[in-house]
This record gives sequence, structure tokens and C-alpha cells, in this order.
Amino acid sequence: METHCLKRPTRRQFLSSVAFTILAGGAAPVMARSISGRLPWEARSADPPVQVKPGGWLFFTLEEAQTMEAVADRLVPADDLSLGGKDAGCVLYLDRQLVGSYGTSSRLYTKGPLMPGLPTQGYQAPDTPAQRYRAGIAALNAFTRETKGGKRFGELAPADQDAVLKDLEAGKITLPNKVDAKSFFNLMLANVMEGFFADPIYGGNKDMASWKMLGFPGARYDYRDHVSKHNQPYPLPPVSIAGSMEWMTR
Repeated sequence: METHCLKRPTRRQFLSSVAFTILAGGAAPVMARSISGRLPWEARSADPPVQVKPGGWLFFTLEEAQTMEAVADRLVPADDLSLGGKDAGCVLYLDRQLVGSYGTSSRLYTKGPLMPGLPTQGYQAPDTPAQRYRAGIAALNAFTRETKGGKRFGELAPADQDAVLKDLEAGKITLPNKVDAKSFFNLMLANVMEGFFADPIYGGNKDMASWKMLGFPGARYDYRDHVSKHNQPYPLPPVSIAGSMEWMTR
């Protein structure tokens, strides 16, 4: 029996054959176009994020919200450059995240085996962010009531709030109910920063305060004319994913 071996074409041979087919009329040529000055898609034709609107707390109790607003204002204090964390909507952002997939860890693997990890591996325990906030805020307020004359964290003077947060960050505080002080501080810091810098469609970054502070153009499609203009401020206002230059529909 005679055996014939089929030799695979090289990449060069394959591309040459495709080009010949197109030139010979076997397939329609592919036309490219340059898009500038307009969006290359129709607005809201896909599945955009649902715009967060104010109006009550969905996860936090009133006391929890007041505590977190106080924390946000100390982590992002208001100055002549931007709003503070509270007015920027950082806690509104977090509240809506905690009632969604982030709060329930629905997109993460949280089953065992659970073992202590390296610091570079991040959080390694089974509690969800929603559970961590519920326990952490309660523990923080219990600690300040015990050590600060019966006052909750939000009732303390700003200097006392800063001192408590610094001790949390350094792990110098032992919170009740086995809440890890340093881990809880890092969680709050990360989420407040997200709320301050994220797209306003998610509830934070009111009036794009942080983007204006940084000169970030936001979700503008075409700003190629300004890419090569180094050390020059971007002259146009930022734009949200929603296509708006406003924080949200009021």
C-alpha cells in the first residue's frame, strides 16, 4: 500500500492563497475606515451599567452610613482641590456595591480549604465584604464607645478620628469579636478610593471631582489630538460612561 503524507502549508503560503482569492474575486474585499470626532457605536446599544441614583441606603443602616461617611471624610478630606469623601458620594458607591455581586463575593471562589496566605495573596478568609463591613463597623463603634467616652466613631472630633484610623492602619488596636483592625482599615481605604476615582455612573466621584483634579478625560472616545501635548492640561471637561458631564440625573 502506498501512503501519501499531506504537508501543512506554511503561514506564508496560507496568506498568499487568501490574498489571491480576494484579488481574483472569490471574496469581497475588506474595507477599513477611520473614525474620528464621533463614537464608533450607537449610544446604549449594548448593555451599559445601570446608573446609581441617590435615595436611601440599601445596605447600610443609618448608624453604619454615618460611621462610614466620617471615615470617608478623614481618608479623603475636603480641600481646595476637591470634595471630601462624604460629599463625593464614596459611601453611596460602597452601599450599592455591597448589595451587589461584590458584597456577596458571588464572583469569587470562597470554599475551602482555607489556609493562611502570604501578604501578596490578599484576603484569604470566607467572610464576604458585606459580612466584613457589618462586623467591622460594629466593632469600630464598640471600641470608640469603650475608649472615647461612649462616643461612636462619627461623633469624635476629626483629630481623634485620625488617631483611631492611624492605629487601625498600624494594627495597634484590638477590635472586639476578633475583627482584624488592619485588614478592616485596608478594606475601607480601598473601597473609599474606588468610590472617589470610579466613574460617576456607580454613585461616587460626584461631579467628577477627582477626574477634574487629575485632568483625566474620562470616557471620551477621541482625544488623540492632545496625546502628544505633554505637560499641558487637558482643556475639555471629563465625560462619564453614561455620556454625561453631570454626576447623575437629579
